[in-house]
Amino acid sequence: MERSLSWRNFDFLLLGAVVLASAFGTVMIRSAIAGNEVLQPLITRQVYFALLGVVLIFFLASIDYRYWIALYRPIHLVILGFLLTLTGFGQTAFGAQRWFQVGVLFLQPTEFAKIVALIVLARYFDVTRDQPRDMKWVFGAVLRGVWIIGLILLQPNLSNVMVLSVILVVMLWVNGIQIRHVVIAAAAGFILLGTVIALSVLGVKIPGLQAYQQERIVNFVVPNPDDTFGNRYNVQQALIAVGSGGLLGQGYGYGSQTQLRFLKVRHTDFIFAATSEEFGMVGGVLIILTLGVVVWRCIRAAQKARDVAGSMLAIGVATLIFFQGAVNIGMNLNLLPVSGLPLPFVSYGGSGLTALMIGIGLVESVVMRQKELEF
Repeated sequence: MERSLSWRNFDFLLLGAVVLASAFGTVMIRSAIAGNEVLQPLITRQVYFALLGVVLIFFLASIDYRYWIALYRPIHLVILGFLLTLTGFGQTAFGAQRWFQVGVLFLQPTEFAKIVALIVLARYFDVTRDQPRDMKWVFGAVLRGVWIIGLILLQPNLSNVMVLSVILVVMLWVNGIQIRHVVIAAAAGFILLGTVIALSVLGVKIPGLQAYQQERIVNFVVPNPDDTFGNRYNVQQALIAVGSGGLLGQGYGYGSQTQLRFLKVRHTDFIFAATSEEFGMVGGVLIILTLGVVVWRCIRAAQKARDVAGSMLAIGVATLIFFQGAVNIGMNLNLLPVSGLPLPFVSYGGSGLTALMIGIGLVESVVMRQKELEF
């Protein structure tokens, strides 16, 4: 299966962009903690996870990605086992069971489940590459992803369900889904979304959604201007932070909303706002451009991949990073409802960072075994 391995094909530009984003994220986490002694250990942990991630990238790049595709069944069963266990015994935060605590570390299986879903779907589209693009083919793809998506929904973790759903839709589109199937799915999605919004605004409890999730929808669709200390507080503080940063920012460690701790969850969900406050629009654009380079190199790897499986892995990772980044930034700018999705490579989170590094390692494996590069 393995051909001669040449590190000359290794995409150092992709690695450089990932390292830059991770390093900048660690620097911003240090500032965002704002002297909080309880959160101080998070800086060291993030550094360790980033270093581990770089090692994982080189390790996974050296192994043919098709070995992981061949092992999809046991990998799938293991992550399903973790998700099932998490539903009953996981640590609860923000109304959802999302973490296992191992010593001082919190492991979030959902982050790794997204990578496993990519492997499972990549294998499916590879073995069905010559099949007709009918409803049986579409349902086959949905069936491969529904087990992971369903268990994540039970936590409940709606934001990551959206991530996996978008990845599935993108893979179906790239593999040639029929337009009529797209129209049917779009119509069903529009009706479902409209129903959820309408019921949330009317105050009707929706099975499967937590009260805080419906409140986020309501606060985004029909915001209450008098609600300055309730559910809209974080969004308002984020907008103040972004606006006060101006072009060049207030300076590293001098952002008023960040350092005076008006901006909450500033080292995770709202780290983009903290960055914009201290580094201005320049800092925000730098993050967007760096993540843009990562997405571009992943798409380029997909175009050059030797087979469908490799192409789908790279497309899946690109979609994951793009969607999470776009939703997080949109949330910080009040363009999208608050979702809790972290900013890739920048927000604090050991499990999330490690999972993304594994994804980049798989992309590098595709890059090193693709056709002659013309970058």
